[in-house]
Amino acid sequence: MRIQIAFIIAMCYLHTGRKALQINEESIGEWIRCKHDIPYTNDIISNVPYHNKNNSISGYPSLIFSGDHDMVVPYLGTQAWIRSLNYSVIDDWRPWMISDQIAGYTSTYANKMTFATIKASGHTPEYKPDESCIMFQRWINGQPL
Repeated sequence: MRIQIAFIIAMCYLHTGRKALQINEESIGEWIRCKHDIPYTNDIISNVPYHNKNNSISGYPSLIFSGDHDMVVPYLGTQAWIRSLNYSVIDDWRPWMISDQIAGYTSTYANKMTFATIKASGHTPEYKPDESCIMFQRWINGQPL
C-alpha cells in the first residue's frame, strides 16, 4: 500500500498522470517540486488572506491533512486556520476508521474542503503511509473517510 515518491512525482509531471487525476490542463501551469533552499528573506504576519483568496476558487475539492504528532505544523494550528475561513461545517469532527480502528479525525466543510488528521503521524505521510494512502484513495474516489 505504500506510495513511492517517484510515482507521485511522475503522476504530477506527466500528462497521463494529470489526466488520470482529472486535472484540467488550463487550470495549472507546470508542476514544480518544492525547493529546499528557501531564502527566508520576507516575513508576513499572517498567510490566512492568501489561503482565503486561493482555497475556494471555483469550488474545487480540497483535502487538508495533518499528522496529530506533527511538531513542524501542529494540527491545532491547521484547525484554527480552517476555522478562521468561516466555512459552514457539513460533517462535524468525527473519527475516521480503518478496520474498526481510529485512523484519525475528520471534518467536511461547505466549500468542498475536507480536513483530516492521521493518528500518531508526524509532518508527512511517510510516518503513516498506509493510513495516508487509504485516506487519499477514499478522498480522491469521493468516498467518506
